[in-house]
Amino acid sequence: MQLSSLLPCFARLTSGAAVLILTSCAGYHAGSDKPGHMEHIQSLAVPTFKNLTLEPRSAVLITNNVVRQFQIDGTYQIKDAQDADAVLRGTIREFTRRQLRSARNNNLRTRELELLLYVDFTVEAPGSGNVLSRGTVSGSTSVFLDPNFQLSERQAIDDVSRKMAEELVSRLTEGWGASEFPIKEVKSSAARPTKKSDNSILPASMR
Repeated sequence: MQLSSLLPCFARLTSGAAVLILTSCAGYHAGSDKPGHMEHIQSLAVPTFKNLTLEPRSAVLITNNVVRQFQIDGTYQIKDAQDADAVLRGTIREFTRRQLRSARNNNLRTRELELLLYVDFTVEAPGSGNVLSRGTVSGSTSVFLDPNFQLSERQAIDDVSRKMAEELVSRLTEGWGASEFPIKEVKSSAARPTKKSDNSILPASMR
C-alpha cells in the first residue's frame, strides 16, 4: 500500500484522538478550591494590619506583601472595603528571634539568625460583622547578619512576611491550616481521663 493512501486514514485517527482528549478535559478547570465558609466570597478588602510589636513601619510592609500574594494567587480580587464581599483584618502579634549560629570566636555574637513572625487574622462580612474565618499564621526565615545590622533585619522582616503571606493566602483559598480545626475542643477532650475498658484481663480489684 502506498504512503499517500495511508495519509487520509492517519488524519482521521489523529482528529478523532484530539476530539476524545478535549472531551475528556471539558469538565476540568484550573483554580483553587475555596473552603466552604469562603465559597461565596469573590473579593476582599485588606486594611493595614494592626501592629502590636516594637518593629517600626512593619505593618505597611507586611500588609503590602499580603496584598501582593493575593494578587499573584488570583482567587480573590482586592477591593476597597465598601466594594468588597469581606474584610481581612490582621494583627501582627509577635516577632521571635533565635540564634542559629554564633561567631567562631564569640558565642555571644550572632552570625545567623532565625526570625519568626506570628499574625492573627479574621475575615469579616462588611455589613453584619460576622466572622467567616479566623486563625493564626506564621512564617520563618534565616538570615546571616552583616555589619549593617539594620539592613539585615529589614531584609529578614520582608522575607518572613512574604512566607507568612503565602500561608495566609493558602489558608483562605484552600483551607489548609491547623487553626481551622476546633483546637480548644480537641484539647479539652484529650484532657479528660478516658474510661478504662471492661475487657481488661486484670481482676476488678486491680483495675
